[in-house]
Amino acid sequence: MMGILLSACWLMAGCSVIDDDLTDCNDDQQFQMAYQLKLVTNMTTELQTQLTTMTELSVANALETHLKDIFSDFAHDVDLSFYDTEGKMERLQHDQHIMNANQSSYTLTLPMRKYMHLAVANIANNTIVDLANDQSGVTSSLRQDAPTVSGGNGILPSHTTGLFTARQPMEVLEGVDQTFNVHLYMANSAATLVLNPKGQTFTDIKVYTTGFANDFLIKDSTYVYESTSTLIEAEKVETGNNLLCFCSVNFPSKDAAPASVKKRASTNPTLWQIKVYLTKADGKVTETVLDIQEPLKAGDLKIIKGELDDDGAVRPYDSTVGVSVTLDWNDGGTYNPEL
Repeated sequence: MMGILLSACWLMAGCSVIDDDLTDCNDDQQFQMAYQLKLVTNMTTELQTQLTTMTELSVANALETHLKDIFSDFAHDVDLSFYDTEGKMERLQHDQHIMNANQSSYTLTLPMRKYMHLAVANIANNTIVDLANDQSGVTSSLRQDAPTVSGGNGILPSHTTGLFTARQPMEVLEGVDQTFNVHLYMANSAATLVLNPKGQTFTDIKVYTTGFANDFLIKDSTYVYESTSTLIEAEKVETGNNLLCFCSVNFPSKDAAPASVKKRASTNPTLWQIKVYLTKADGKVTETVLDIQEPLKAGDLKIIKGELDDDGAVRPYDSTVGVSVTLDWNDGGTYNPEL
């Protein structure tokens, strides 16, 4: 867990810093804001319970190294916005700082009034997710880039940083010693597929995950899901042995399927998927779609294990994971169920 202490001193701060028309604004106000990044994750538990054999321990170490900049309590940068609490919640003050440390102190200047404060950490180096529409507290969000379209699906690389956000109503009072404690929590997650190839030969294998949010509204802490989910390309993790490992970093899945899907489903509905495309020596492609019923939540890592069969299909070890296999697959067979 990491602590970021931000000391904010309102000393001789004129109302003109933000808006000359603001009322109830006096000088010589002093208070503190304490920021804390809270890394609440199941990563250690998931690694220890899912990857237990001597061969799998090598995979666990490689995966932990691969995700060291994702599940981390280190903030490279912080983006701090202070909004009006009325109407369109226009932004009144915006501060950006490079941290590169476990803690740091800043001096800020704002007049006395009520604010809605939104904070984001580690957005600067995330090449897939941007801070969007942040002139208003109502619309400020973490938004994935527009995906590259291929085979009827939008494809994006994995997120490149662990993203943290916070929201804090606050009121600066006259003549009162104040401390505002702001906790930032992780907004994205990771999904991993570990495969035993069982001696099967192939020329290529691509792995994607799908069924996750595309947008995160910061003030409401709400994820936004599109009708056609983006494919997130899972990166290959070098394991040092014969096991194959692919990992994607993305926004979470839904916590539960919509009522309409639940009503139609005879079993527990699919919440997210892993799609595997294996090219065999004869050039034919086998598509395997793994349907996962357990939600992938913010801050969590989920590991799915399985093996390859003679057809190049993935056979998961977890009986609750659904499997759909298409032999001699082509782009015309793109599978897009309602999630």
